[in-house]
Amino acid sequence: MLNEVKSAQAEQVRARHALGSYQHARRMVLAALVVVLFAALLFGQSSFPPDSVPHETIEMVGVLLIFLGIVGRLWSTLYIGGRKSSEVVTGGPYSITRNPLYVFSSMAAAGVGAQIGSITTMIGFAVLCAAAFHVVILREEKFLKEALGAPYQTYLTKVPRFFPRLSLYQEGDTGSFKPRLLRTTLLDGLVFLIALPAFELIDGAQESGILPVLFRFP
Repeated sequence: MLNEVKSAQAEQVRARHALGSYQHARRMVLAALVVVLFAALLFGQSSFPPDSVPHETIEMVGVLLIFLGIVGRLWSTLYIGGRKSSEVVTGGPYSITRNPLYVFSSMAAAGVGAQIGSITTMIGFAVLCAAAFHVVILREEKFLKEALGAPYQTYLTKVPRFFPRLSLYQEGDTGSFKPRLLRTTLLDGLVFLIALPAFELIDGAQESGILPVLFRFP
């Protein structure tokens, strides 16, 4: 009996470490995408004039998307709270999509792309972010099928992988609150907020001729 308990505890530790590696990969993917795309836009500019209504509107929509993305990631963390490798979480955002953290991250990425006033970069950032996360999602699903068994298999058949189905929403239970995880999620989200002052600096540098504009986005 004692050996079985020790074996179960060891398996839980292994599961936490394995899932931790996937979550680390998620953060690295997110940071790398933001840095690479940000660097590419150093020499790009919207085809809409800086002070035009379309340009300003797209930027404002982008700011809204960034804040919604950050709040959504915090909301998701309140529910998952370190329980991902030990039980199937089906409440809150996890009742409408299996990967709300990735959904809200892609939303925030769209907001980052919108900061140059371009619809193309807004959509492009979201698509590239979602595509990169898709690889991580598949790895996580394979692990969770083994770790959680039949309850997770049932969850897979009911809730969509990515695009939310709002009609499925259920409040559910947030479980035990872990401030450390919420703090980590908030710090991760600050990567998106950096885009706001950064693109203002880029706009100024382009207007003054310090940075050349090599291409324009509609």
